[in-house]
Amino acid sequence: MKEISYPIKESFYSIQGEGHYYGIAAYFIRFGGCNIKCDWCDTKESWNIKKKDFISIHKIIANINKNHKIRTIVITGGEPTMWNLSPLIKELKKKGYRIHIETSGSYPIKEKYVDWITISPKKIKTPIQENYKKINELKIVISDENDFFFAEEQAAYIEASNCFLFLQPEWNNTFRILPKIISYIKKNPKWRISLQIHKMLNIP
Repeated sequence: MKEISYPIKESFYSIQGEGHYYGIAAYFIRFGGCNIKCDWCDTKESWNIKKKDFISIHKIIANINKNHKIRTIVITGGEPTMWNLSPLIKELKKKGYRIHIETSGSYPIKEKYVDWITISPKKIKTPIQENYKKINELKIVISDENDFFFAEEQAAYIEASNCFLFLQPEWNNTFRILPKIISYIKKNPKWRISLQIHKMLNIP
């Protein structure tokens, strides 16, 4: 039987710079392919898939094991849920890793062994309804004032009271939009600020 492979654009050990788990050490696996392709995306290199990008599960795990202090693995993209992640995640859980997924929510999230799900909805293609029931963290990228309305629309779909709500400035507009985000959160304290500290601190 042919071993399952995935299009992996990059994998690296670094610091989580965004959201609820900012500041922790994590190993990132960035999948290739994206169904949305936002203009302001900071990982456009992940959109296109080439044959050479496909890596077997065995190789993915072998690369991780080069650093034995890894506890948390973040599966990101691109859009990782375009692919059947179950075989990979099952093998990662056997190794004892904590699994986080970052997704737009536009595909079904079927994997029950995921420990943390971050959904960052996009206006072009909003999350499918069932994913709002599985979410741990909602992260809305804010580039202009209209995005606050979108953020509230998305938050209204969430049923779980323990879901964390984040507003994150679009990187190229961070210092222009940040004062407006601060003001908005002071008026609507259910939200928190998410900053891309890995970029601010130039963390590799």
